[in-house]
This record gives sequence, structure tokens and C-alpha cells, in this order.
Amino acid sequence: MRRAGILYMAASALFFSLMSVLVKVAGHRLPPQEIVLVRVVMTLALSWLMVRRAGLSPWGTRRAALVLRGLLGFTALSCYYWAIVHLPLAEATTIHHMAPLFTAIGAWILLREAAGAATVVAIVLGMAGVALVARPGALWGGAALDPTAVGIALAGALCSGMAYVTVRQLSKHEDPLVIVFYFPLVALPLAIPWTVPVAIWPTPTEWLVLAGVGAATQAAQVCLTRGLSLERAGRASAVGYLQVVFAVLWGTLAFAEPLALTTVAGAGLIVGGTLLVSLTR
Repeated sequence: MRRAGILYMAASALFFSLMSVLVKVAGHRLPPQEIVLVRVVMTLALSWLMVRRAGLSPWGTRRAALVLRGLLGFTALSCYYWAIVHLPLAEATTIHHMAPLFTAIGAWILLREAAGAATVVAIVLGMAGVALVARPGALWGGAALDPTAVGIALAGALCSGMAYVTVRQLSKHEDPLVIVFYFPLVALPLAIPWTVPVAIWPTPTEWLVLAGVGAATQAAQVCLTRGLSLERAGRASAVGYLQVVFAVLWGTLAFAEPLALTTVAGAGLIVGGTLLVSLTR
């Protein structure tokens, strides 16, 4: 049973990394926000079918909090996809994995959940890791990453972390399928006005790539849900960090992106800090 849970989590990390690769491929010509819109439409259709199949009312009871969750999720996804297109894949994925640290901070401040020394150490490690990944020229001498792109990637991780905090609070009152449904429900009207002015009609090949983004995301979510049902959250989170390893491999093999030692060191600090939070009771 434990081995099955680990395998599901590893498969989830692989599918999430494939999603990132496809987003980067699509982003060579298509605007990132258009990719977000297509992803949202696919998610909305699937979520609606799942809610109806379960016989649930899709509208929920804590609607203000559900709308906030959708807003945070849309912002996080938009920032993450933009970062994937404008940053090397390894760096974009590594910075995005700051999200669990932001979740720990948000749960401590907003939900009054206990935060011990491990959380403080993890936050310090995470911030140091981001500084290494961004490798500002003033500190490291070499080519620095675009500070705007790094800032947008961090904003995406922050919104993702806050979305998890909102989900944690909502899960006490709402069915998980309803919480999932509200993300694309809120995101769709937000994505349309951002996309229309810059939209480019995809080629047949690009439509296949966009369909692949949706399929890879759905497969990753299914594996993630199954893995979390079979394995402890801390151990499952540890395996989920294979996504960073896959991102390094895809970035090097598929896009010929150079891998800086500072990225490896920064990723180690971020992953280590987050695992410290995940594995500490």
C-alpha cells in the first residue's frame, strides 16, 4: 500500500512536469494568459461534470470565501504560467515550490495554527534559496535572472500558498468538489478580458499541445489525490519534489537551458526547508 502511494506521487510529479514542458512549448508563440484560459475552460467542464455526477449543489454556502479561493488560484496559475514562459524551467519550478512555506506562514497568521522553530528555519532557508536561484548580478557576478520575472514567480507562489490556506479553512464546511469547481468558475470571467486583446488563434499542433496541458494536469491531479489517500502527507510531499528534478532534466534536455550551480544550491535550500515543515509534527 505504501509503495503504491509513493508511485502515485512520483507519477503526479512527472505529469506536472510534463504540463510545465507543454506550457513552455505553447508559450513560444501563444500568450501565457491564453494558455491559462484554455486550461480554465477544460477544468471548468471537468469540474462541472464531477459535481453533477456526485449530486451536489455547485454553489456552496461560503460563497465569499469560495470566490476568494478562485481569485487566488487564478492569480497563482497566471503568474506560474507566465514564469514558465519567461524563466528557465528549473528556476520557475523551484521558485513555485516556495508555496508550501507561504502556506505555513498563512496558516500561522490567519488560522492560528502552531508554528515552531522548524517553520522559522524553513522560511529562512526558503528565502536564501530564492536569492540563490535568482542569482542577482551584484552578488554572484554572472547573468542574473530578470527580477520582474522572479517577482512574478514569487507572487504566484504566494497566491498559491494563500489558496491552500483558504482551501484548508473551506474544507471544514464545503465538499472538496465544490471547492475545486469554484476555481475555474471564478477564473473564467477573469481570464477572458486578459486574453482577448492579445489572443492568437492556435495552429492545429498548438491545439494538441494545449490539449496536452489539460490532460497532463488532470492526470497529475488524479495521481496526486490517489497518492495522498494512500500515504502520509509528509512523505507524499517529499516525493512530490521530484517535480523539481524533472524540471531540471526537461530544461536541460528539451530546451538546452544551462543549469547554474546556484540553482542547484537554491533548490536544495527550498526543498530542504519545505520538507522540514512537512515532516515535522
